[in-house]
Amino acid sequence: MTDGRDAPSPTRRNTLATIGILLFNEAEELDVVGPWEVFTASAMLLDEAGDAGDEVVTIARDAGPVGCAKGLRVLPDHTIDDHPRLDVIVVPGGRGTRALVDDTDLLAWLAAVGVDARWITSVCTGSLLLWASGLAKHRRVATHHSFEDEFARLGDVRIVRDARWVRHGNVVTSQGVSAGIDMALWLVGQLHDPAHARATQRYLQYDPAPPYAADV
Repeated sequence: MTDGRDAPSPTRRNTLATIGILLFNEAEELDVVGPWEVFTASAMLLDEAGDAGDEVVTIARDAGPVGCAKGLRVLPDHTIDDHPRLDVIVVPGGRGTRALVDDTDLLAWLAAVGVDARWITSVCTGSLLLWASGLAKHRRVATHHSFEDEFARLGDVRIVRDARWVRHGNVVTSQGVSAGIDMALWLVGQLHDPAHARATQRYLQYDPAPPYAADV
């Protein structure tokens, strides 16, 4: 009996990255959990193959549970004052991003982390926080379809409306909610190699075929 996992790629590099996922009140759940599942599944497969795996941590402004948009409560691993050095930062979206646009301390932290990070990423309206911190200004970005017009009016950014995710330099932004999974899988291929990303996708059995893709 097989568990559906691909054999490890013989060309995979032993790359160890620390990936930090930002948490905040009213963050969209799948924006957080989708990339988390991709990156931790990737790390698990690497570990099982005897390779160095990536470390995935959650980070919030303060200690204590974070209440997400639809009621999920998450306890962060670290705060913005005590986390390890990050190679990748993931900023989710959700209603909570609107309030954080005025949080100067959080934005300053995000800008500082972005200076050293190999990859700066966001899901959904998390791109608004990348913009507010200066990391995504004058870049091509993706965001949730319902926020595209409002975001475009802010200026200093080019909204890409027809792509699930967009790369501009080391800044990678995705459209809303489930699009963060696509972005995370692509990034696994960059951190390691495409064969390992495909093995991760196969393990997750991620092959979307929405039941309402057509009128029924």
